[in-house]
Amino acid sequence: MENDTTIKKTPETQASPVEVQGTAWQPVNEKTVADALQMFQKYKEAKDDLTKRITNAEEWWKNNHWERFTSPSSNPNDPRPTSAWLFNSVINKHADFQDNYPSPAILPREESDEPIAKMLSDVVPVIMEQNGFEKTYSECSWDKPKTGTAVYGIFWNQDKENGLGDIEIRHIDMMDIFWEPGIGNIQESENVFVIDMVDHEVLEEEYPQLKGKLQSGAIYKPEYAYVSKLDTSNKVNVFDWYYKRKVYQEVDGIRTNRTVLHYCKFVEGYVLFATENDPEYKVTGLYEHGKYPFVFDCMFPEKGSPAGFGYLDVMINPQEYIDKLDQVILRHANLNRPRYFVSGSAQVNEEEFTDLSRDLVHCSGDVSENSIQQIKPPEMSNDVLTIRQAKIDELKETSGNRDFSQGSTTSGVTAASAIAALQEAGSKLSRDMLKDSYNAYSEVVTIVIELIRQFYDIPRCYRITRPNGGSEYITLNNQSLRPQEGTLMNGELSIRKPVFDIKVSAQKASLYSRIANNELAKELYSMGVFAPQNADQALAVIKMMDFDKREEVIKQVQENGTMFQQLQQMQATMAQMANLIYEMTGNQKILAVMDGAGLPQEIKPGSANGDPVITNSIGQAIGGDNSVAGKARQRAATSTEVK
Repeated sequence: MENDTTIKKTPETQASPVEVQGTAWQPVNEKTVADALQMFQKYKEAKDDLTKRITNAEEWWKNNHWERFTSPSSNPNDPRPTSAWLFNSVINKHADFQDNYPSPAILPREESDEPIAKMLSDVVPVIMEQNGFEKTYSECSWDKPKTGTAVYGIFWNQDKENGLGDIEIRHIDMMDIFWEPGIGNIQESENVFVIDMVDHEVLEEEYPQLKGKLQSGAIYKPEYAYVSKLDTSNKVNVFDWYYKRKVYQEVDGIRTNRTVLHYCKFVEGYVLFATENDPEYKVTGLYEHGKYPFVFDCMFPEKGSPAGFGYLDVMINPQEYIDKLDQVILRHANLNRPRYFVSGSAQVNEEEFTDLSRDLVHCSGDVSENSIQQIKPPEMSNDVLTIRQAKIDELKETSGNRDFSQGSTTSGVTAASAIAALQEAGSKLSRDMLKDSYNAYSEVVTIVIELIRQFYDIPRCYRITRPNGGSEYITLNNQSLRPQEGTLMNGELSIRKPVFDIKVSAQKASLYSRIANNELAKELYSMGVFAPQNADQALAVIKMMDFDKREEVIKQVQENGTMFQQLQQMQATMAQMANLIYEMTGNQKILAVMDGAGLPQEIKPGSANGDPVITNSIGQAIGGDNSVAGKARQRAATSTEVK
């Protein structure tokens, strides 16, 4: 997260011209992109092993893995079973992601930024929804357990909203993006390339200067093993080249530098667009935040690479041996079909003998045991089944996809609460996996806010649906997000840029989490936590506990306690006013607010025990005698009372 730093300046500040890496500026031309293409080739070669692993993982996912470990000398008629234990584990990981779809809470670092932070908390989820982020999140949730890395791309698309422009969030295929080898964070790479294949006609229509100049050369984009081969004869590689440059500037004799992100779109031999050639972006770069517009969500990290490996890579080995053992079992089962040795002297009609629908089989001569003898197949050891089950258990344990995580349990566990407890205890791997994804989501939201800060010059209106179902319309622009000037005590000017912290929680909690939250709420209610008169004790209990949305419960209990204290103060004030009226008027009948329902009753002070005496409409005392006769007189006296 970016620091909220304050930069001092004075009105007399004089800045020197901008220098790019201390050298004279050079435009991006054909030679520049030729050098960039050579750099891309080095990046591509360094990524070859990862590309092969990704391609291999996709084939395992599609159950096309027998070609991967079948030798040319193997019998083509052998069965090739493809059990789905690996597939089942991966889809369960995807289900965990979908059950815990993220939702951002944007928190300010300064009190003055609280209104815009609240507005962003409402608007950013709407921007995500308009971008179809739920589908993008699902695509990345498939990539993360399969290939080990999901990549989000967060861009500004000038063509959206009829040319007004808006934020665009896309899923980036790991096969299409290339970075500097040996770095652990994508932001540390000197260059980042994203490659695509585009038809000649489409590209020539968008860039008329290319008409008749494009040729179908080498295809650099790696491909998956598609069922049908792609026709690339009329396609050309289009490169999106992102790179960073150090920009030096001298302010009041102090030499400062900052990193600027530049962008170039090119095909082999031709520059289509370059920010360094555009006066609008030459100094500021493509994005003011200066970061590559990519966020890598890694499953299991690898040293020296922003990409990692996934659950599928770990599960490949046990899945391979499970399928090979299944092949052994099926081959043995095939041997158990009835087969016979038949001597030449038996003269049995083979067609009738092998046709099980015939009741009679014709033969010539005597048929003895020596003439026809059944072939006894070899017995398969039980160790094969034991080893197979052990490999299945290994795959489940390795992936954390145990039986109780899917609702089934071993014998002896039947209680629903025990099954739910086992499911929650076994979900720690999922919680760890989700936490990493939430960190990546936080980076996505941060870049979205930076794009709002840079490009939302024109106000935009958003409809916000509140929890009660009502709609509210919010107008947002970047006026409150831009760097703000202030005056220090010594008269110097200061510039402060509002920055925010992103807190991510699950928007769609799992069923067990909802049940647990509901049970906790019922338990707190039964303990009297929400009773206003217990506010002080309730706060002491809640602050010792740890559960989701605890702060909201604390806030509600504090509000209940405050309202209760105010109500007591009002009652005390009304009682004082009643006594004051009695002292001033001497009237023995005054109105007092009774506890409980708060109904007005007529009372007469000065009873024998000092308590108020309840009277009827003619001033006679009611009650005071608890004997049977006294209670009877009381009922008789009040039976005709006007209500």
